[in-house]
Amino acid sequence: MKYSYKPTGVCSTRINLDVENGVIIDANFERGCAGNAAGICSLVKGMKAEDAIEKLKGIRCGSNATSCPDQLARALEKGLGQ
Repeated sequence: MKYSYKPTGVCSTRINLDVENGVIIDANFERGCAGNAAGICSLVKGMKAEDAIEKLKGIRCGSNATSCPDQLARALEKGLGQ
């Protein structure tokens, strides 16, 4: 299943995901910190979406209440209907 998510509270403007049978096939961020986003996406490819959510949810960026990894977890939850 391919879907897009509009993150809030971060520099990136969209997260695009492809999840098949609960496994992340592809992920990418539009805009934001290119190196960090590419690193996060590379790490989660091939990972079970539930495992990525568990590891990334709640990560903060400085004093912000959220971060790109946290927004990726939220995107995965929404895509999985959680």
